[in-house]
Amino acid sequence: MTVELRTEAFEPWRELADAPDGGLEAGAYGATCAFAGTMRDFNEGDAVSRMVLEYYPGMTERQLEAIIDAERTAHDLLAARVIHRVGPIEPGEPIVLVAVWSAHRREAFEGGRAIMEALKSRAPFWKHEQTKSGGRWVEHNTKG
Repeated sequence: MTVELRTEAFEPWRELADAPDGGLEAGAYGATCAFAGTMRDFNEGDAVSRMVLEYYPGMTERQLEAIIDAERTAHDLLAARVIHRVGPIEPGEPIVLVAVWSAHRREAFEGGRAIMEALKSRAPFWKHEQTKSGGRWVEHNTKG
């Protein structure tokens, strides 16, 4: 299990190519599921030109690790990797990568989705968007 918070842009598919198997031995898993989230240039009916994602160092990483541990057990996942951006983010840039490995596809699909949904609802991140009318804090995440 790995959790990384990054201030710089990353390429999700390159990250998976560099560590394709979650640290598992070849043949130890039968399914891999990955989700990459990208910043939209719109939200709640407004154009968004930039977002700053704030977090609480230490607490955010611990919460992400707790989410992964819980979902890893609940869905029989063999490995998981989460990379999440923090700081200034431009439209079109990746924000998050969630990748999981399991013996079978059901666990991989369900476990990856469970991690992503828990991350959106429980991870301590604060979003500040820049629109034409000024800056605003995002009060709630959109439904998956």
